[in-house]
Amino acid sequence: MKHSLRNRIKTAAVASCLLGAGALAPQAQAAGDDPISGIHAGDVLVRLRAISIVPNVETNQSLSALNVGVNNAIVPELDLTYMIRDYLGVELILGTSRHQLTSSLGNLGGVNVLPPTLLLQYHFNHAGSIRPYVGAGLNYTLFYNNGLNAGGQPISITNHSFGPALQAGVDVQVTKSLFVNADIKKIWMHTDASLGGQSLGRLNIDPVVVGLGVGMRF
Repeated sequence: MKHSLRNRIKTAAVASCLLGAGALAPQAQAAGDDPISGIHAGDVLVRLRAISIVPNVETNQSLSALNVGVNNAIVPELDLTYMIRDYLGVELILGTSRHQLTSSLGNLGGVNVLPPTLLLQYHFNHAGSIRPYVGAGLNYTLFYNNGLNAGGQPISITNHSFGPALQAGVDVQVTKSLFVNADIKKIWMHTDASLGGQSLGRLNIDPVVVGLGVGMRF
């Protein structure tokens, strides 16, 4: 009887330990699980930012003599990134802004700028929740809705340009699909201006673009 009772106690103790371990295992696994799994090949990242566009203006010929400048702008920006590798993505940036041109003669009017930009990005720490990245690519700028004039005469400009673009930024994962983003870009763009068929020179805008926003991973 004593041996039987002792065996029953041992059996109950072992069963209790096994049941306890079985109950605690899912909890331990859940506690150790990271709900943020980073980014991987095939993921699509969609970001919406508020961006500040700060032109770095350079001019020549008559535009320099008139001290022509371009004002800043704050606008929304949308970008789409497709991850072709865990650490490598291709990003298309979309946004448009309107800028006023100033000079020593006064306001010269405004023009809209649409600069779609394609960038190849390298993402550091792609499996983590804080993921810096750098990018480089090509910018195509379309100038449209030209309202520039001087003394009542329209100023003509070339309506497009190509140039390089550089980028650096960071994504910080908040949930499995939502993240916040900070980003800075340097974009090279230019246009040539003329008045009454006479060249006024080249206007290099070359803005620095600083953005803050949110993103979703799909």
